[in-house]
Amino acid sequence: MGLPVLGHDPADASSDPIEALLEHADVLLFSVPIGATEAVIRDWTARSGGREAGRLWLDVTSIKSAPVAALLASCAEVVGLHPLTAPPKSPTLKGRVLAVCRARLDDWAPWLGGLLEALEAECVEVDPERHDRAMALVQALGHACHLAQAGVLNAQAPQAGTIAELLPLRTAAFEMDVAIAARILEQNPAIYEDIQFCNPHVPGVLRMMSERIEGIARLVEQGDATARVRFRDEVLVASRAAFGTPAREAGNHTFERIGFLLADLADACVLSVHLPEDRPGSLRALLQVFEDQGVNIASLHSSRTRSGELHFRFGFDRGTDPGRLQGIMAALQETGLGRAPTER
Repeated sequence: MGLPVLGHDPADASSDPIEALLEHADVLLFSVPIGATEAVIRDWTARSGGREAGRLWLDVTSIKSAPVAALLASCAEVVGLHPLTAPPKSPTLKGRVLAVCRARLDDWAPWLGGLLEALEAECVEVDPERHDRAMALVQALGHACHLAQAGVLNAQAPQAGTIAELLPLRTAAFEMDVAIAARILEQNPAIYEDIQFCNPHVPGVLRMMSERIEGIARLVEQGDATARVRFRDEVLVASRAAFGTPAREAGNHTFERIGFLLADLADACVLSVHLPEDRPGSLRALLQVFEDQGVNIASLHSSRTRSGELHFRFGFDRGTDPGRLQGIMAALQETGLGRAPTER
């Protein structure tokens, strides 16, 4: 949006001092560990001493009730935000969800509208309490289930094999589950800890999940025809009805799309190309090179980097001559149509 930005980081002595932000920042955004957010906001409110009146204060915490309540204790206009994604490798939040809690907003409404438009996110208006109840299910429950699954996989490794040994026998669902667990374990553990411990709605949800798993385990251990009928009726049929036809069909379609993507990404022969001239007709010219070389494309996917570079990933049938692919890349670089990407 072309705005000057000040930033304070208590771990960075060279960052701007708190007083500079309180004195000069018209819009103040709190991006703080979940467990510390409320205290930090209250501290800054006390330091501001009313200077925040007429300004806009925002936060991007994964829970909303406590941070928004703390923000409302200030004199600023207040909006709570929650991007439901880690920082993506793209310049905007296009294709991602952004929860928006408009707590106290008047003069800054047009500016916020411009910000949300620039972010290109799928914005969902929600009140803080409903947001936190939803996050207990959307984030905390899902994370806990995958972490529990990871723990079971680790415990069973001596008998059944490690994850690396299990993946050759994978289903698409298992591959997705392992990928999600790995994603969680690869990130900052403090974030996932706070998502569990800082939302008051989480303990009840986890207890309910534990009871459901325990109930299924009891039926399976019972193992007779009566247990099978109860499993079918209570676990499968009841949940099927509760989901409803539209949600089942949409979810199944999403699963199939992800399965197709995983199949494409498993192509043994691939070529990644950056398209320098991002304009109508550039892709057609690039594809013409493949046609001229007589090489058939099995799959094609595109993405953008943080800097906005447009990348294409081409997959090819098994048996495609690697030498011909090298020739295609050489031709693309010679003509300037494409080159090997420098950022992924």
